[in-house]
Amino acid sequence: MPAHNAILLVSCPDQAGLVAKLTAFIHGNGGNIVHLDQHVDTDADVFFMRVEWSLEQFTIPREALGKAIAKLTRPLNMHAELYFSDAPIRLAIFVTSQNHCLYDLLARYEAGELPGVEIPLIIGNHKALEPAAQRFGIAFHHFDVDKTRKPEVERAEIALLRENQVDTIVMAKYMQILSDEFCAEFPNRIINIHHSFLPAFVGAKPYHQAHERGVKIIGATAHYATADLDQGPIIEQDVIHVSHKESIDDYVRRGKDLEKLVLSRAVWWHIQRKVLVHENRTVIFR
Repeated sequence: MPAHNAILLVSCPDQAGLVAKLTAFIHGNGGNIVHLDQHVDTDADVFFMRVEWSLEQFTIPREALGKAIAKLTRPLNMHAELYFSDAPIRLAIFVTSQNHCLYDLLARYEAGELPGVEIPLIIGNHKALEPAAQRFGIAFHHFDVDKTRKPEVERAEIALLRENQVDTIVMAKYMQILSDEFCAEFPNRIINIHHSFLPAFVGAKPYHQAHERGVKIIGATAHYATADLDQGPIIEQDVIHVSHKESIDDYVRRGKDLEKLVLSRAVWWHIQRKVLVHENRTVIFR
């Protein structure tokens, strides 16, 4: 992503002149628009837009831009999110013992495929993946999640995340349910990967269930975690075809490949600031 750009994501009731007002604000203050995408949900009568512009000759200082945008958007009843392309995204990865999604993310991170991302820590409720964190030079923190002390553990995790200025959490097959309170601390900033098209084949052994049903496709879904288990806004989904000739092990192997791909795509859209959440749906500006 180019350095020194501002990114604005907005949504509001649709009305005439919205694009003109926003682009006039940018142009009138010396900004050069480099990307613009907009969409109108005609059923809900809601306007969505993502606009990115260069700050190189922009006359409003970065520290004053938030207030200036609020002055513009408030009369329009517009929800606005402002980001800067050169601001680092501090990302924490939560894991249990399955390693395929973790290794995929870390390989992409090491290869420079997650621009602007910093991964200061990995949190696990088991120690199985601590060697992986050490291999990549990332701090690993183990929290034994016991039902009787889960609130206490989550408070300690939140404190650690705040201390490390973590912006986004990726649940890389972290097989624990986060509390409502935890999710509220990171709204639309916790990305989870789920085996299947939600809500099909929930619970344990999803590929066994799929095999028993003789399905013709298996899928994966990446979504933002919310207080409603596996019901958060969906970011990315995909499927692959399978056949009766394949075993459960084949399903698991191919399903893991799909989970890695879907999760990495979801993380990519998120770090590019291309996801706009409205109610329980997402608009992805691809």
